[in-house]
Amino acid sequence: MAELDPVQIFVARLNASGVPYMITGSVATITYGEIRHTNDVDIVLALAPGNVKKLIAEFPEEEFYRPPLEALLEESSRAERGHFNLLHHETGFRADCYLRSRDPLELWGFAHRRCVELDGMPVWFAPPELVIIRKLEFFREGGSAITKHLNDIRGVLACTDVDRAFIEEHIARMGLQEPWLACQS
Repeated sequence: MAELDPVQIFVARLNASGVPYMITGSVATITYGEIRHTNDVDIVLALAPGNVKKLIAEFPEEEFYRPPLEALLEESSRAERGHFNLLHHETGFRADCYLRSRDPLELWGFAHRRCVELDGMPVWFAPPELVIIRKLEFFREGGSAITKHLNDIRGVLACTDVDRAFIEEHIARMGLQEPWLACQS
């Protein structure tokens, strides 16, 4: 039997739920760049109160830790970005689930997400430009000790064509020029 990975465990169930999503973070940089190990997957969900029950049905408590219905309803109703985790009991794999915000860059990313087929399964990914910008933000928040973010960005830049003008426009607006320049070397 093939070893399961976080994408297989969580995405098949998300696809079945019909809740729109996009994969970000390290799994996205692995897809667009170079392979490295990870035990979790970062997912942005367009979770509305009306589709919380569909999501819960795909992640039964016998197989997953997940917040109860009431907590998910509360998170899906928040005006600002909500967050929760899903944890697969058998493997310990985790999904960090972030609810789609009203941030224009994130809305752009959701509108431009890309469907990639992995092992015969459609998987929706954030566009590489958004992944790069978010990785630069995480680097800034975590300081220079978090070099994995810069390495992830270098991998994406080496393997995937990106709209550099788009990235640089947002980097200038967000004050991310220093880590961006570090990725160019």
